Amino acid sequence: MSPLDGIVRVVADSDLDGLMAAAVLKASNPQIEVHFAHPALLRGGSLDHLIDRSTAICDLPFHPDCGLYLDHHLTNRPSPEEQEIFEKDGGVCHWRDTPSAARAAYDLMKNQLDLSHLEEIMPIVDALDSGGITLEEFTEDGPVIRLSRSLSLSDPDHMQVVLEQFATGVSLEEILASHATRLDLLGAEREKQSKLVKEKTVIVDGLAICDLSETGVRSNGYLITALAGDEAYACCVIHGFMDGSIEDANRPALGASFYANSFRGQENPYDLSKLATLLDETGGGHANACGCRIQPSDGSKRKLILGDKEHNLEQWLNLWKNRENQMLR
Repeated sequence: MSPLDGIVRVVADSDLDGLMAAAVLKASNPQIEVHFAHPALLRGGSLDHLIDRSTAICDLPFHPDCGLYLDHHLTNRPSPEEQEIFEKDGGVCHWRDTPSAARAAYDLMKNQLDLSHLEEIMPIVDALDSGGITLEEFTEDGPVIRLSRSLSLSDPDHMQVVLEQFATGVSLEEILASHATRLDLLGAEREKQSKLVKEKTVIVDGLAICDLSETGVRSNGYLITALAGDEAYACCVIHGFMDGSIEDANRPALGASFYANSFRGQENPYDLSKLATLLDETGGGHANACGCRIQPSDGSKRKLILGDKEHNLEQWLNLWKNRENQMLR
């Protein structure tokens, strides 16, 4: 009996980790349809129409109506009580403390189908998702790192092409070659993005704050911490638009992501997910990498106004200031 029995669709996160987890499941059944999303969409109920016992969820928050739940984020893990009810109702929970959701999917299916074509990329996916990329590897900006940056909900066709390639056994070399023009452009844009990040970043008490809101530019923590250097223990990157929406990939809602500086060569002792969940009950992720949405300063559900972003940042900095007492893991 396969854990995928009865599964006809997958809802997965839109980063490389989520895509690779979905590719593993689709490799076992090419007829499976895959929908890419992000945590806020799932937590907000926007995907409820897709989720039932024939749905697998990968690299996203837990949903009790799905049939297979596969993830590795601590803040997404269902409670023992939730898991017991879920499994009694026929659900399969495959939450694992792995460096990536793709690794959890790979381990789940490796004895049931040939996944040898994924062996080359799996360690890179693990490293990218768990902060295991070295400064030298990041600076080199190799093709797999560029491929990971090319994935976006704003270009769903590209995501489906890459998914299909990995799911059907195309070699990593062939996949990278087929997207060479796109990856070259991303490499050329890196210098411009680095300049903007430098202009928009300030370091406050060891936290590198990079405000990219209203610019339409997104950056992960690797670039910000690489440019900030050892002075930064972690970073906060603000992105999206004040009038944006979680439903609009081209004009996303105002949000923030928190990343430990994995380039310092020291283990991060702080649980950054406490920042992500301080104001946003739907925030979360890893202790080393997590995110949330900017919340109204009055605690209501109104639309964002001027001053809300600054209020959120002030609250995060207050918690960060007391990190030795409140954020140690």
